[in-house]
Amino acid sequence: MPSSFSHPSPRFDRLDALRGAAIVWMAGFHFCFDLRFFKLIAADFYRDPFWTGQRSAIVSLFLLCAGLGQAVAQAQGLGWPRFWRRWGQVAVCALLVSAGSALMFPQSWISFGVLHALALMLLILRWAGPHLGQAAASLIGAAAIALPQLCSHAFFDSRWTNWLGFTTAKPITEDYVPLLPWLGVMLWGWALGRWLLATKPAWLQGQLPAALQPLAVLGRWSLSFYMLHQPILIGLLFAWTATMAR
Repeated sequence: MPSSFSHPSPRFDRLDALRGAAIVWMAGFHFCFDLRFFKLIAADFYRDPFWTGQRSAIVSLFLLCAGLGQAVAQAQGLGWPRFWRRWGQVAVCALLVSAGSALMFPQSWISFGVLHALALMLLILRWAGPHLGQAAASLIGAAAIALPQLCSHAFFDSRWTNWLGFTTAKPITEDYVPLLPWLGVMLWGWALGRWLLATKPAWLQGQLPAALQPLAVLGRWSLSFYMLHQPILIGLLFAWTATMAR
């Protein structure tokens, strides 16, 4: 949802700022979710299109940025040691999210959320990216998005199999980002990144107005921010509600 996940030096400020904007949006969304959790507002984050639509848009923007970042990384020849180091950070954080959510939401803990999906997708793109052209990546991405709408089976409704995306109903979990259709979004980001690097690199590398520089800095630390923002928000709200109850 999520240091940069896959981004080598030198920095691409505009891409970092786009990721930073996604982070700000996500933090605002999660803050509203926390307000509902503490019963400070009334909102249905599971069925109301106003909230479910925002969640889909935020995840889409994150995975689009991750695909763009992978295109940049491969174009710059990111080595395997650096890739494994960054991939390991994402994977460890995914496990921590599962553990933390199991403590807070034992009935709806996160078994395959955005970080779990990102870790798997990074492996797929790292292997397949060099062998894909832009057109092929775009077509496979479209197929990945369409396939779960056409195929579903109760076999894929368990936690052991729902990560593929062919469920008959959305599982009860606080975050669910299955491989399909979301791999399609990341593939589109990768294809877009390849096209931009070849034709309009300034769209990714161009200078930012000074007012947007904080977003670029935030985008460079997106994984750290992702892992820290909810404990901080929840801790602050817990302290505030405890103070108001006195």
